[in-house]
Amino acid sequence: MPKARAATAPKALPPRAARDRAATEARILAAVGEVLARDGFGGIGVNAIAKQAGVDKVLIYRYFGGLPELLATWGQSGQFWPRVDEVIGGDPAAFHALPAAERYARFMDNFIDSLRARPLTLEILAAEIAERNELTAILETEREAWGREAARLLGDEDFARRPELLGLTNLLIAGVQHLLLRSRRIRVFGDIDIRSDAGWRTLKASVRTMATSLFR
Repeated sequence: MPKARAATAPKALPPRAARDRAATEARILAAVGEVLARDGFGGIGVNAIAKQAGVDKVLIYRYFGGLPELLATWGQSGQFWPRVDEVIGGDPAAFHALPAAERYARFMDNFIDSLRARPLTLEILAAEIAERNELTAILETEREAWGREAARLLGDEDFARRPELLGLTNLLIAGVQHLLLRSRRIRVFGDIDIRSDAGWRTLKASVRTMATSLFR
């Protein structure tokens, strides 16, 4: 009777192949944002993304599974929406050690800077307002998960004890997005230059004053 063969683990990719795949995946993910910003949610598809990335569309299916899975991966990648660890400064322990008011103010400071550094995200947010479909829902789901994680890091106990904090935080985050979207077409809003660093420093100072009052 022939001996049963021992199960073997799948072979790892050679270093060069692994690097090539990683580079190709990065090109594909970058192409998602470029196509969305240019064509909106109505014009995005596997063919358009493959053409933008300069790859065969077969690779999109092989590496990601399909368009919904690719969009979900892109939403989690930090290219579209800043990851929570980026917004808290990359060091959760140091962030938690801060007083509550400073945590809140610093979170909003970094959130503003992160969105201002993502002009493609602003283009996509504008397209998202005009178009609603199953693809926009994928990105909404990612942002809702981001919001829950952000609330946990800002202080679950404070938010549980004072529900108004959640409403105020949502208003601030929505307000930042609205002003940045407006800044694509206009410069001044409420006598503040929303295209300038000085204008956003003024807004950040207002948030910091509010945070100090809220967590006194």
